[in-house]
Amino acid sequence: MIIDENLLAKLEKLTAFKVPDEKRDEIKAQLNEIVNFVEVLNELDLDKTNAAITTLKGGTPFREDKPDNNNDEIMNIILKNAPDIDGSYFVVPKIID
Repeated sequence: MIIDENLLAKLEKLTAFKVPDEKRDEIKAQLNEIVNFVEVLNELDLDKTNAAITTLKGGTPFREDKPDNNNDEIMNIILKNAPDIDGSYFVVPKIID
């Protein structure tokens, strides 16, 4: 996969982030390096390799599950700092048609 001007424009639309004209070539080069690195990783044969880290062997301690009754207070603090709300929801601009 090659990051070209068309793909960069699609990424800008999806992320709602505008890449400045003077940085476009640099960003495309960096994204191409990332994609090339991932393609090299995909060439590794990991079929016979076990996961190095797992919590399946009981390494995660449990805690008592207690209800927290401060949800309304926390929600009010969070919503107070939101730029736009509708009831108890954040209002965000539409980015996907």
